[in-house]
Amino acid sequence: MIAVLQRDLVLAFRSGGGFGLALAFFFIVVVLTPFAVGSETAILARIGPGILWLAALLACLLSLDRIFGLDAEDGTLDALVTAPIPLESVVIGKAVAHWLTTGLPVALLAPLCALLLSVPTGIITTLVISLLIGTPALSAIGAFGAALTVGIKRGGLLLSLLVLPLFIPTLIFGAMAVNLAAIDQSVATPMALLAAVSIGSFGILPFAAATLLRVNLR
Repeated sequence: MIAVLQRDLVLAFRSGGGFGLALAFFFIVVVLTPFAVGSETAILARIGPGILWLAALLACLLSLDRIFGLDAEDGTLDALVTAPIPLESVVIGKAVAHWLTTGLPVALLAPLCALLLSVPTGIITTLVISLLIGTPALSAIGAFGAALTVGIKRGGLLLSLLVLPLFIPTLIFGAMAVNLAAIDQSVATPMALLAAVSIGSFGILPFAAATLLRVNLR
């Protein structure tokens, strides 16, 4: 798993396809939002947290097809499937690498983007924590979807359609946590639900994804 993780991180930073693309998309959505809804501070402050969470979700979605797609094209995935190592650990390694190159950078960039959207400084910490807790679920769900569509030519659109409904609980709980923080209410429940979704996703979906890979590449 560690070797797969290190390899995917090196490839992501060399090509820029995961790391740079996600950050650029996230930042562009934030910059364009005031042009679409107006520059009134009150409006931006109210919708800013939701926009940031939605932009983070879509940024993670952009590079999902790269989780297994490139390895399937050059034959590396066939070697991994037949190698004497647990395929589940390979899936976990790839999901963690995806989060480190998409979810984590987006969460770290979120404070700056929140300021650009006039989000109150008092809830920025909650926003960042919710992203750090919730985005791992997006990567794990994305790895499952990528395994389901591996081998399908131009399956990026199908992958998006499959995983977007599964992303909705994470989006709801993340936005709920920030909205509760904005009105000085406890965020313990939505944060706990976010953590449960992320833990459950990494605990269950790698096994389902490994099974799908074995079936699709048989």
